[in-house]
Amino acid sequence: MRLRTIPAVLAVAALGSVAYGCSSSSDGAPDPTTTVAASTPTDGKATPGDFNDVDVEFVQGMIPHHEQAIEMAEIALDPKAGASAEVLALAERIRAGQDPEIDLMRGWLKVWGRPEMQDMPGHDMSSMDGMMTPEDMEKLSTLTGAAFDTLWLELMIAHHEGAVKMADIAKAGGKNADVRTLLDAVITAQTAEITEMKGLLG
Repeated sequence: MRLRTIPAVLAVAALGSVAYGCSSSSDGAPDPTTTVAASTPTDGKATPGDFNDVDVEFVQGMIPHHEQAIEMAEIALDPKAGASAEVLALAERIRAGQDPEIDLMRGWLKVWGRPEMQDMPGHDMSSMDGMMTPEDMEKLSTLTGAAFDTLWLELMIAHHEGAVKMADIAKAGGKNADVRTLLDAVITAQTAEITEMKGLLG
């Protein structure tokens, strides 16, 4: 595999009542190491009219989706994987960006009085768009070096593509303004990272 560094463009939307922190490098480009941080959007003031089932289903699904991305990032960050510097940097960025979004979404569910998806019987998380199977994760953990980089990038591209698809679907039917802000952030950031990862695969 031919790895080459491609500048990451990690832009996020800053709309509605959700505030995303983003610093810039000296040349004005977004700093790819910046953590996406969000304030609590509803401040406990959500009412049933503020959201619908599409918003709830997106949040319930995106929490475990993000959790798996973080798990994949942590596999890459384990020194025994022997991941390249490019993959290590991307994995750290994914972990730093998606972890606070999980806290944000859990806060919404708490305010809305809705459970997390994994607490609900009859839901198969592996059936969601882009989710890796246990076999995928097991295979990834057995590889090192260039072979690890290749599979990790391929799996993460598929994972990101699934997240973007989920966000696009939610945009078509959801109504909560704060959720829509997160949808825009997910689509923008993960589309940029897909382009970056495809470039790394060369």
